[in-house]
Amino acid sequence: MTLEQSDLFPRLRAAAGEDWTRYTDHEFVRALTRGDLAEASFRHYLQQDYVFLKHFARAWALAAFKADNLADMRAATEVLDGLLNHEMALHVDLCRRWGIEAEALERTPEARANMAYTRYVIERGLAGDLLELLVALAPCVIGYAEIGAARHAEAGAALADHPYREWLETYAGDEFQGLAGSVAAQMDRLAERHMAPTRFPELAATFTAATRLEIGFWDMGLQQTL
Repeated sequence: MTLEQSDLFPRLRAAAGEDWTRYTDHEFVRALTRGDLAEASFRHYLQQDYVFLKHFARAWALAAFKADNLADMRAATEVLDGLLNHEMALHVDLCRRWGIEAEALERTPEARANMAYTRYVIERGLAGDLLELLVALAPCVIGYAEIGAARHAEAGAALADHPYREWLETYAGDEFQGLAGSVAAQMDRLAERHMAPTRFPELAATFTAATRLEIGFWDMGLQQTL
């Protein structure tokens, strides 16, 4: 499934309004695409993203617990396995190429914006069902896929010697795009089973709040704040 073939995600994105644009067209993203993002900002982002990914893995473990059938449990554990045994290793390698060793990553103090975002996602998962949790995760998973595809295309020929080429190629790549599509499809399946029409405003509020926290994460990276 492509993102535009999804039923629920485009409705959530539309409900977020200008917040979605502020997230996907943030100055951090624009500067990264141009290639003139300060290297110190990117390194700060990479370290905080390492911390984020550990909490992200916990959220997907919670998704497996919240699932009420084997298919949804398998979907969650496949993402969890990919995070712990593939993406984290790739992230550590990327950080090393940017001069950040694994030991330094483990000593990274967690920024307030990181803490606010990750705890919000986990709280939504603890308080609600699997659909609520996936909606809280969607701005990250699906948002990065949308950003990656658009910004990779925008960079175009400049990618040949682009300082952030690896980041752009990762999120524009087939593997991540496929993950985003599978999460959107799972949200649609869950919505068919668990979403009465009156529930949409509640889910939209969760999605918009998570989108705003994503904006805060970009702000944190750009400003190098803790």
